[in-house]
Amino acid sequence: MSLSTASVLGARASGTARRASTVLVTLLGLLALTFFIGRVMPLDPVLAVVGPDADSSTYDQVYRAMGLDQPIWIQFGLYLGDLLQGDFGNALLTGHPVLEDIKRVFPATIELATLAILFGVLIGLPLGVVAASNQGKLGDHVARVITLFGYSTPIFWVGMMGLLVFYAWLGWAGGAGRIDLAYDGMVPEVTGLLLVDTALARDWEAFTSALRHIVLPGLILGLNSVAYISRMTRSFMLEQLSQEYIITARVKGLSRRQVVWGHAFRNILVQLLTVVALAYGSLLEGAVLIETVFAWPGFGQYLTSSLMLGDMNAVMGCVLVIGLIFVALNLISDALYKVFDPRTR
Repeated sequence: MSLSTASVLGARASGTARRASTVLVTLLGLLALTFFIGRVMPLDPVLAVVGPDADSSTYDQVYRAMGLDQPIWIQFGLYLGDLLQGDFGNALLTGHPVLEDIKRVFPATIELATLAILFGVLIGLPLGVVAASNQGKLGDHVARVITLFGYSTPIFWVGMMGLLVFYAWLGWAGGAGRIDLAYDGMVPEVTGLLLVDTALARDWEAFTSALRHIVLPGLILGLNSVAYISRMTRSFMLEQLSQEYIITARVKGLSRRQVVWGHAFRNILVQLLTVVALAYGSLLEGAVLIETVFAWPGFGQYLTSSLMLGDMNAVMGCVLVIGLIFVALNLISDALYKVFDPRTR
């Protein structure tokens, strides 16, 4: 018994070490690729600091102070050394430490992406199940049209049309930003999530304002998730509905609802965990266009502004955060796999 226990513990330890090394190599490769691409981009971070009217001596001084006169591999090594000490550098855009900027803008994107993924799950899962259980019928065709619309329609166009119709014409949605100007800065910041903070402060007028501002961009951002999740759900369900145990369940006289939801859908839950996790990660780093259209002060807008300025400290910090998010979501989905599927333990 002790030998078997020791072998199991050894296997788990080796698996953990192998997974950790894979994560480190992935993040290091991501940082190196982003760093080298950033250094060859036709953008000059020195000009962003000194301005276009600076003389050559000032330019050269700042150029050397930023370490740009060193070979690129030495620059990358110096950056990694600072990174290991928790120093992400200062952002050219704001002059603040990059970590402080990310902490400031990230909750806005978390809030927006969370609403979008909830919309994607609540609409996409039933839509995919209905499409699969009604293959070739009206429900399937409707689901395919919705999926095609979600995949093919440019999200920035949908965002502008949504603002025109629901904000300018009907007045149902809020305008630009996260909250009306009358409440901006009036709500005590606890979590950075406006809906949560306004609810904790029991300021229901501010809560209503924040809700009106986030619903439209959240729903539009979630369109792609609806298409992706419904398409994957339909594919998984079609595979399950063709299995022999489904035929046996029907022969035994189980209702259509029991067969579809009680047997087929339950067996694809494990696969859907990964689908939803990856969709959520994509929303977190892919909300740039929606944040731009709705003037949403989030992570994507900050990353885009830093990239256009050539602020590689901010860009590298954002890339590292995105990489950590995807790694964490994959690890969580793997852990949930083992919880819901005993065969993977």
